[in-house]
Amino acid sequence: MSDTSSPASTLQGRVIALLWRTLAGRRPHTLWRLAHMAGPLIYRFSQREREVTEINLAEVFPERSAAARRRLARESLVHSTATMLELGFAWMARPERVEAAIREIHGRELLDEARAEGRGVIVLAPHFGNWEVLNFWLSSHFPFTAMYEPPKIAELDPVIRQGRERMGAKLVPTNPRGVAALLKALKRSEAVGILPDQEPSWGSGVFAPFYHRLAYTATLLPKLVARTDARVVTGVARRLPRGGFAIHFLAADERVYAADDETSATGVNACVEAAIALDPAQYQWEYKRYRKVVEQQQGHPDHKSFRLY
Repeated sequence: MSDTSSPASTLQGRVIALLWRTLAGRRPHTLWRLAHMAGPLIYRFSQREREVTEINLAEVFPERSAAARRRLARESLVHSTATMLELGFAWMARPERVEAAIREIHGRELLDEARAEGRGVIVLAPHFGNWEVLNFWLSSHFPFTAMYEPPKIAELDPVIRQGRERMGAKLVPTNPRGVAALLKALKRSEAVGILPDQEPSWGSGVFAPFYHRLAYTATLLPKLVARTDARVVTGVARRLPRGGFAIHFLAADERVYAADDETSATGVNACVEAAIALDPAQYQWEYKRYRKVVEQQQGHPDHKSFRLY
């Protein structure tokens, strides 16, 4: 990343940061109502988000009618809008306000039992609900380390970093040094967070089924499991209808513990599917999860024709 930013980028960063600070004072219920107003506009006028969302939903839920998938796409973009509006709340609101907005905790015993046994915990945190609220809760209650990649708008880096670290989370880079830090944290019986549904660069993943199609999936998890005795859980912060959040920790699919990369990656994707089943509308379907295809890896001359987007 360049050390300098264009005037337009600097202005954009300042405007976004100001918006987050302004919204930090609002209640989650108010932000949810704002999302209900803005989400339909994004569905109508943001062609890229709408099309990718609808393509993904058609791929993973082929048994649903086209009308049902369109409704789900609209609901999903409302939730994605809510996540963006809630970032200031998660990062900047008084900690007691954020804690009070977390109304339910499910499955905490999975973390407590692992730590009581002297084991670290790997939390798979998919792009579901508000993952920044999950980060807040984890770093408030456990020694917690997570990988961090600076944003494209450099001016937002200190804002995001401060927000994520304010309750004690340790952020490490997305490189071998960061992986080493995760391993050390796990050996200290601490918790670490990794993104299970972000497409890795070539050479850092394998193809494994995600719903009905192969998706290029990171192999970081089996590397961490192989060198530690960590327990794996899936963690999400589900948005509640009347405002606030419910934290869910789900036991991982047993295949995540396999030494074989493909088997472990299949287990990882099954964990993401289990989280999505809590409320499919709260998953970030506008992400191009199927961008890479097997034919591209194989050097097929016409590999672009096999892509969804």
